[in-house]
Amino acid sequence: MSIKPNLKVIITGATGMVGEGVLHECLNSPAVAEVLILGRKSYGLSHPKLKELLHSNFHNITSIAEQLTGYDACFFCAGVSSVGKKEEEFYHLTYTLTTHVATVLAQQNPAMTFCYVSGRGTDSSEQGKLMWARVKGKTENDLTKLPFAQVYNFRPGVIEPGKGMKNTVKLYNYLGWLLPVIKLFRLDGIVTLKEIGKAMINATTKGYKKSILEVKDIKELVAQ
Repeated sequence: MSIKPNLKVIITGATGMVGEGVLHECLNSPAVAEVLILGRKSYGLSHPKLKELLHSNFHNITSIAEQLTGYDACFFCAGVSSVGKKEEEFYHLTYTLTTHVATVLAQQNPAMTFCYVSGRGTDSSEQGKLMWARVKGKTENDLTKLPFAQVYNFRPGVIEPGKGMKNTVKLYNYLGWLLPVIKLFRLDGIVTLKEIGKAMINATTKGYKKSILEVKDIKELVAQ
């Protein structure tokens, strides 16, 4: 696959931990020419590569579809925790929202690469006991059926934040000291925000042999 040195990328979830890390990697990458943040609120950053498109209802983006044309990739980092949510609500905020946005993007950009941040332990069978894993599994499965050029489902484990990130999940602020300990025992389960961002860029420009990327696959893709 030929490398595209002037990628135009859409990022969702830039105000969250993963999206922010991916955003910063894209802004620093020579392979990326333009980044469009698709979000509900402004990230609050001025950069020559950066544009923002704010929209209040991600369950219906048809009114802004024409503004989402001409992009090479979407790095879909938006998501919610399943904690405290019943399956119907989590399904609506995860599966329904994600597949709607993806469907519109596929219609506007059939040559697009779509990278979805899922989670380690996602259930591809859609039949397991864990609610969130079933919903994420169905989301992954149905994204791969859309007419994109490529779809990659990222399943990071423990995520190590980068320096200067303002949206790091509060849990990491309190338990960040545990990361060196975790690394001693579970190197296969830890990935950095920088690695996730670089792997998404490389997936777009170089492709990868699998549509589901576990931590080891993310690290392998970074090294390509």
